[in-house]
Amino acid sequence: MRAGTSGRRQEGAGPRPRVLVLRALGLGDLLAGVPALRALRRAYPAHELVLATPAELAPVVAATGAVDRLLPAAEPGRAVPRALDWTGPPPDVAVDLHGNGPPSHRLLAGLRPGKLMAFAHPGTPEIEGPPWYAEEHERDRWCRLLAAYGIDADPADLRLPRPTAPSPAPGAVVLHPGAGAPSRCWPVERYAAVAEALSARGRRVVVTGGADEGDLVARLAKLARLPDTDVFGGGLPYDRLSALVAGARAVVSGDTGIAHLAVAHATPSVTLFGPVPPSRWGPPDHPRHRALWHPGPDGDPHGTETDPALLRIGTDDVLDALDVLDALGEAPAP
Repeated sequence: MRAGTSGRRQEGAGPRPRVLVLRALGLGDLLAGVPALRALRRAYPAHELVLATPAELAPVVAATGAVDRLLPAAEPGRAVPRALDWTGPPPDVAVDLHGNGPPSHRLLAGLRPGKLMAFAHPGTPEIEGPPWYAEEHERDRWCRLLAAYGIDADPADLRLPRPTAPSPAPGAVVLHPGAGAPSRCWPVERYAAVAEALSARGRRVVVTGGADEGDLVARLAKLARLPDTDVFGGGLPYDRLSALVAGARAVVSGDTGIAHLAVAHATPSVTLFGPVPPSRWGPPDHPRHRALWHPGPDGDPHGTETDPALLRIGTDDVLDALDVLDALGEAPAP
């Protein structure tokens, strides 16, 4: 039977069938997987769709409108979870959106699902999935996986509902200096130079950072002489971060979760790429999103030093990109 042919469950037909999806990664990973999640929702309307992902992403998961239940799952260093707290009968369908295996394949196969959707890997020859292409864009990859199993998915189906909460800094330019690894962090001194130039033009500039990036945010704020009211360190709750991004004039960051959140809210953005090119993780091809990158050999996206390609991006490059966005006239008024 082709995936997506499930009809409505008849009354008294037994427990609701379940689809288990594994994507136990971060914010940007989840947002890049939204098109695939929504495609699965359409394909299996009568199933309970369960997403195995970190518990702290619950508000984002709810905003996708595609998931019925979050199954908490995470492991340090983006590793495959050692186990899943799955109860009851095996899932009717399991979908590996975590990686190319074999650890993630074996984790899901151990639950004995009725059907397992995953990419092919020589370590798990029993799975007859499509081939994995390392150079493929993340959004396209998972949509292609589903297409191989007869499920139509649109990589452009990325938007999230506009937040109902007001922005804590409407019309501001948001600078986010942190990322998941130092190799993807542009020097804080350059962010500060951008902030000073924008402030001199009369723009409001605010700084955000994750829960463990308080020192980085404080250093940028001090260098740029920003008031305490424009510093959002320590990890904003998702509802406030989402509102801030949705109401921003623009978001400037490295290749990290907030860049994907800007895409989800159609907020103008400037994203700085280094170890990994935008062809794999960049925003959609739209004038409101500017991806800055100097071609070169691939680096380590989890490295401990700023990638050389990222260092080739200068402050004028960022300011010029922001000027282009201003000329489009799409940004909210300050």
